[in-house]
Amino acid sequence: MKQITLFILLVLVTACGSSKKVIESSKPTEKVEKDVVEKSEVEIIPEAPYETEEIIDIPDNYNPNQIIKPDSLGFHQDLTKHTFDSLDDFWTNFLQKNVSDNGNVNYESFRKDFKGLQYYIKFLQDSLPNNNASKEQKLAYWINAYNALTIDLILRNYPIKSIKDIDKPWDQRLWKFGEKWLNLNDIEHQILRKMDEPRIHFAIVCASFSCPKLQNKAFTASNLEAQLTEATKDFLADSDRNEISQNNLRLSKIFKWFAKDFKTDGSLIDFLNKYTEVEISSKAKKSFKDYNWDLND
Repeated sequence: MKQITLFILLVLVTACGSSKKVIESSKPTEKVEKDVVEKSEVEIIPEAPYETEEIIDIPDNYNPNQIIKPDSLGFHQDLTKHTFDSLDDFWTNFLQKNVSDNGNVNYESFRKDFKGLQYYIKFLQDSLPNNNASKEQKLAYWINAYNALTIDLILRNYPIKSIKDIDKPWDQRLWKFGEKWLNLNDIEHQILRKMDEPRIHFAIVCASFSCPKLQNKAFTASNLEAQLTEATKDFLADSDRNEISQNNLRLSKIFKWFAKDFKTDGSLIDFLNKYTEVEISSKAKKSFKDYNWDLND
C-alpha cells in the first residue's frame, strides 16, 4: 500500500513540474505574438527609389583619380580664367551655356567645359555654410551642390543613356565636404530633407526625363522662396510629369516615394492646391505615372 501511495505522489510531482514547464514555455510565445501585433500596427512609409546610408568617413588613402581622369577628356575652355561677381553668377553663367530653358541638358557641351564644373565644385567644397548661415543659405547651397554633383557623376560615366546605367549612382562617395566624403543620397536624405522644405524635390534633379527640369539659374538665398515656388508650379503644370484635374490625379512617383514630406502641413491635396490653378477635390482619385529614367538631354 505504501508503495502505491509513493507511486501516486511521484506521478503528481512529475505532472506538476511538467505543467509548470508548459506554462513557462508558453510565456515567450505570448510575448512573440504581442510583438507581432505591435509591429503590424507600425505605419509603413513608402521607400525612396534608392537606399539611404549614414555619412561615413573615407580612408585618407582614397584616391578619386582612380575613378576619373579629367585630363583625358580634352576640354576646349577653362572657365577659371573668367571673372564673376559671385559664385552664384558663375554657376548661372555655366548653366545657361549648357541647359535649355526647358531643362534639357547638353552633356556634350558640359563635357567640354568639365574644368569649369570642377572649378565650381572645388569652390563649393571650400565654402561650406557655417552654423550662422540662414536656412535659405543652406538650402540654396545644397540644392546647387546636389545638381552640380549629379552632372559631375554623369560626366564621369558619359556617354550613358540613363543614370541607372551607373553602378549604385546615389551611393558613390566621390566628393569631400569638410571632413566627410558625401554621396548624393547623403545630401538629399541626410541634409536637404531634414530641413523640412518639401519643395526641394522640384529643385534637385536626378538627370532623368521624369525628374523636374534642371533650372538654368543658380538657386540663391535671396530669391529662394520665389525660385522654389516657380519650380513647384512648373513641375505640377507639366503634363509629362503630372496630370491634374478636379477629381483625378495622375502624379509623379515623387509624391509616392516621399509622401510624408508633403503632409507636414496638411494632406497631399492641401499641398497641391497651393501650387495648381485647378481646385482639386479632397476626394479626387489618385494614381502614379511610370517614371522615365532616360537621361534628361
